[in-house]
Amino acid sequence: MSLTLYLHPLAAFCHKVLIALYENHVDFRSETVDLMDPGSAASHLARWPVGKIPVLHDAARNRVVPETSIIIEYVQQHYPGPLPMLPKEQDARLDARLWERFFDLYVSEPMQKIVTDRLRPEGGNDPIGVSQARKTLDTAYAVIDGQLAGKEWAIGGDFTIADSAAAPCLFFSSIVHPFAADHGNLSAYFDRLLARPAVKRTLEEARPFFSMFPYREAMPERFASGAAFV
Repeated sequence: MSLTLYLHPLAAFCHKVLIALYENHVDFRSETVDLMDPGSAASHLARWPVGKIPVLHDAARNRVVPETSIIIEYVQQHYPGPLPMLPKEQDARLDARLWERFFDLYVSEPMQKIVTDRLRPEGGNDPIGVSQARKTLDTAYAVIDGQLAGKEWAIGGDFTIADSAAAPCLFFSSIVHPFAADHGNLSAYFDRLLARPAVKRTLEEARPFFSMFPYREAMPERFASGAAFV
């Protein structure tokens, strides 16, 4: 097997890549990186000195590929499947890239700010930063709700890299900062994402690790029990 994806099963950015791989039935193996373990951390830093996950290794091409967007594009180029994550038509491709970045920058990043603040030592919390992150999510939710009017997926009728980015970040952000009641388009889109087989598979694989999530007590029972992923 040529492809190895180094990841952590609870990481939203790793889920983004997993969804794209599962959508395209890509043959790969996964290996969990434990940055708290000195041996695992050292091996990963040798692989990619920045230390972030996920990272893809392609043994056939002797290539290390970091960063989620680049991994997904690399796989589409060299190991294409039935569902291009990046559309062939140029304007549609730009739209997919735009909304992928939107979900990464304005949903994933503020969500992670809120989550990681809970892990800070006593006295080291950043309430101003968390408040700003929540405001960013409010703005992002409203923008997404408007973008989805009349659309099945983020940019229209086709599932793309934008949707593989959206599913995991909306999953975690909906727990730490729920959608507003008047964001019906967003809520319906989130339900469609949860019904997608590749998303179900990714979240079901993550479920044994949900106890590690800092907002575990706020997680809806349908997520904790796995009922939403059946």
